[in-house]
Amino acid sequence: MKIYKFGGASVKNADAFRNLAQIVLNHGGKSKLLIVVSAMGKTTNALEQVFDQAFHNRDYNDTLQQSRVYHYEIVQALFPDAGHPVYEELEHLFSKLNDTLQTLNRQAGYDQLYDQTVSFGELMASVILHHFLQLQQLTNTWIDSRKYIQTDTTWREAKIDWNWTERLIKRDLPPILEQQLIVTQGFLGGTNNGQTTTLGREGSDFSGAIFAYCLHAEAMYIWKDVEGLLNADPKYFTETVRYPEISYQETVEMAYYGASVIHPKTIKPLANRSIPLYVKSFLNPEGEGTKICDCRYQKLAPAYIIKENQCLISFSVKDFTFISEKNLGTIFNALSELRLKINLMQNSAISFSVCTDCHAQRLEKLLLTLQDEFIIHYNTGLTLYTIKNYDTNSINKTIEGKQVLLEQRTRTTFQFVSK
Repeated sequence: MKIYKFGGASVKNADAFRNLAQIVLNHGGKSKLLIVVSAMGKTTNALEQVFDQAFHNRDYNDTLQQSRVYHYEIVQALFPDAGHPVYEELEHLFSKLNDTLQTLNRQAGYDQLYDQTVSFGELMASVILHHFLQLQQLTNTWIDSRKYIQTDTTWREAKIDWNWTERLIKRDLPPILEQQLIVTQGFLGGTNNGQTTTLGREGSDFSGAIFAYCLHAEAMYIWKDVEGLLNADPKYFTETVRYPEISYQETVEMAYYGASVIHPKTIKPLANRSIPLYVKSFLNPEGEGTKICDCRYQKLAPAYIIKENQCLISFSVKDFTFISEKNLGTIFNALSELRLKINLMQNSAISFSVCTDCHAQRLEKLLLTLQDEFIIHYNTGLTLYTIKNYDTNSINKTIEGKQVLLEQRTRTTFQFVSK
């Protein structure tokens, strides 16, 4: 029993779909296999834009039409028969999406409506993949992950009801997997009253881990456009090193600091059941990739992690007394309630600073909440650099030429925030 997760780049065009089918045929076709797929290409970004325009009563038709054309061009290349059922199903999904956009109940709030809208990307990709694999003689069942991954109503970052989720998956999916493949969506969950939730951006990895955990899978595979888990993002660094094998703990820390290859919540359910995770390249399926498991090693190459669009916020008490534990509790409570994740924090005698992902609306609410108690300064548009397993050379070459606003060093990790 294996879980394959394919991201948006794996299904960005017709050739990518054909390549995916070949991978399943060559590497997974003889085993019990559940496939988790993300929205195609940059569809999630496009739907986010469409939703934002609709929510703020701006014209979204051009943006939606571009996404529609993109999907239909791929479908036409994969399914020459214009009477194939995939056309009707795709049309139904676009019609339902348009109905959702036209009937937004803004009193429900931005985040809740976001989940109901942006989720269509995964539904469309999975329907197309289901039919295309059938065309390649890879018999499969399409399932709606929202009926199995049960969550609360923490919109855009839903929390899993593990007991109920496992019960539903164990009840329904093993008999299907005995007979054929399963195709489902990443990123999506559902509430007990049938509303759609999402698991956070790039949450398809986490979806795969949930299914792997509940099915006691032999292994999970994430198929990427890189050769495995690298020590740096090739978009920013010309020289990168692939880790042949790396531990769960090290990967969790890298994901926490912002490494983009693995979603931060992916590792825990796999580690709890000792399920190895393989990061493989869909461009070179025969390559070794990276195995993430419970392993030991002498020394790792430094890992370079970059998080952009950061905000540095500094708090000081208005009467210039020391920052106390009570003050910190007030700040932490406000950050928690507004779901502003702390990526770095540091305190001095009279101030406390945090670096968070920048969310304009949440930042504005934070300022309104705490402005009576604290003097608050902030900078936006910053970048957070993290070096795991650093040495002097790795620090010098990363920090050179940058204006550093804050830096911090522990035994294994060096971080700094810069303009």
